[in-house]
Amino acid sequence: MSYTQMWIKVKVSSDPKAWRQWNQLRTLTHFNPKIHVVLELSSDLPSQSLLDMWLAEPVKAVILPAEIFISNAKGYPVLGKTHQGFVKQLMRGLRPSMVVTLPQQPLHSAATPSSYQEYVRFLNRNLPEMNEVERFSLGYQDYLQAPLQPLMDNLDNQTYETFERDPIKYQQYEEAVYQALLDRVAPDSDVETVIMVVGAGRGPLVSCCLRASTKAERKVHVYAVEKNPNAYVTLQNAKADMWHDKVTLVFADMRKWTPPRKCDILVSELLGSFGDNELSPECLDGAQKFLKEDGISIPASYTAFVAPLASTKLYNEVAAYKDLVHFETPYVVMFQQVCELAPSKPLWTFEHPNPRIPAHENPLNNLHNMRYQQVQFHVQNDMIMHGLAGYFESVLYNKVMISIHPTTHSPGMFSWFPIFFPIATPLQVPQGATVTVDFWRQTDAKKVWYEWTVAVTLAESDLSVLPIHNVSGRSSWVGL
Repeated sequence: MSYTQMWIKVKVSSDPKAWRQWNQLRTLTHFNPKIHVVLELSSDLPSQSLLDMWLAEPVKAVILPAEIFISNAKGYPVLGKTHQGFVKQLMRGLRPSMVVTLPQQPLHSAATPSSYQEYVRFLNRNLPEMNEVERFSLGYQDYLQAPLQPLMDNLDNQTYETFERDPIKYQQYEEAVYQALLDRVAPDSDVETVIMVVGAGRGPLVSCCLRASTKAERKVHVYAVEKNPNAYVTLQNAKADMWHDKVTLVFADMRKWTPPRKCDILVSELLGSFGDNELSPECLDGAQKFLKEDGISIPASYTAFVAPLASTKLYNEVAAYKDLVHFETPYVVMFQQVCELAPSKPLWTFEHPNPRIPAHENPLNNLHNMRYQQVQFHVQNDMIMHGLAGYFESVLYNKVMISIHPTTHSPGMFSWFPIFFPIATPLQVPQGATVTVDFWRQTDAKKVWYEWTVAVTLAESDLSVLPIHNVSGRSSWVGL
């Protein structure tokens, strides 16, 4: 099959055997990326959860027999709500070719051969408009990207500019600082609140703090701490043009700088797609000594979530590298052709300030930032698993949050895509099985890395157990 692609027709009905037969075929062919599926819809579709499974498969075309159409009040062919909803899902997510088979005998009184085609085009024209996140992510759907290494690498201006386009994130940060100022300082007080923005980048958080100060009618002085020389030049220009003596610039690594005075509020935007994967805990441990004993950290906490994930597209993208390293590397991905086997669950939470480290000095080591958690997922339908989806939720201050978790996603926020942890061997997960995920956050003196493994059990019998991925950070890590 060097140049040939094979399209397999599968009839989608209430009989769950259709997906199992397709799954058996592609497993026997060792998940050959040249084998694709053509869905033929029947009049009797299965439940939505079974339909969603096809969103993770390589669907190239959809056959719509005329027999599944119903007549509207004027006698023209239309699809019922369930069929219409599924077809729109496929059009929006997978963009397959749509094929209509015409009846041998007229089925709809006002129909002509072109009526079916016109209706399908009508559905395609009237898909829901893309939201802000979808417009931003065009071209990035199911595209594997390595997470940032912000401590080892200095970000370029283009990366900063991309993040700064997100209005929702900075709106939430501004609200968090505003609420903190109201709670901390009484109205009409002459007290000057010291705010330190650590990892200030090109200054959007500094501007947020100043706007929050004006809105709250509280006096502030802001320290902007940044180690990237490229970003620091932009900070110097902003101070000269806008901020003036309201802001003190500091060119330093936050973990090594000694401040002239303590701050009331410590503000940072060091979160990654998994919450802690860009070393926010380690950075804020080093900066915690800046904070007064009753000081406020924004963010106050962040929680990592995982879910078992099916995605033939993502598996094939990783498998194309033909090595173990890429199967032991997490990727930032805007999910599209995916299906979660079960709703996500929390792994661990980091809180700031951290009461476990000394108040006035750097921690002796990083062992307190190690984590381990086991979570279990109960799977309702026969599925195949290709990896783990990762998300985060963060409490900035009190009830002010930012999140990329599917059920609490901050509307319109696009600074972070989810993270994908592959598994080297796809796992068959039968109906009623339990997927057990073991996850570690490990560290030594020079780096932080994740390890993960998955097991599938049914009726207390082990069906599959995978080796631990990325042992000792052999394939992927984040440098301290």
